[in-house]
Amino acid sequence: MRVLIAEDDPDIQVILRMVLTRLGKCDVQITFEGNEVLPLAQANKPGLILLDVMLPGMSGFEICKALKADESTKHIPVIFLTARSLPAELQQAMEMGAAGYLAKPFDPMTLVGQINALLSPLGASIGS
Repeated sequence: MRVLIAEDDPDIQVILRMVLTRLGKCDVQITFEGNEVLPLAQANKPGLILLDVMLPGMSGFEICKALKADESTKHIPVIFLTARSLPAELQQAMEMGAAGYLAKPFDPMTLVGQINALLSPLGASIGS
């Protein structure tokens, strides 16, 4: 599966790339700039987008809203991966159509399982 990651922390980018390519068997593309996510999703049609809330250019919430409003990207599952985990933010993400919300810091060894638990109701998975 092709995964687009929108994350501005270089250390987390490295961990996500390693976990998703090795354990998740994914083709990974990473951007640190919020306003690049929609054009990259339109052009590359990822099967999953992992999205930080706080990004330069656009917030994760603005990006999710734009993705879900666009015919060519609205079907792509979006999972927020963020240090911001207030209940109101989780509710906002789910109301926007996100498939889930994972908190940082995350355990790299359980990340694939957590992603698959969120993708399972959509009939999708990684790593298999």
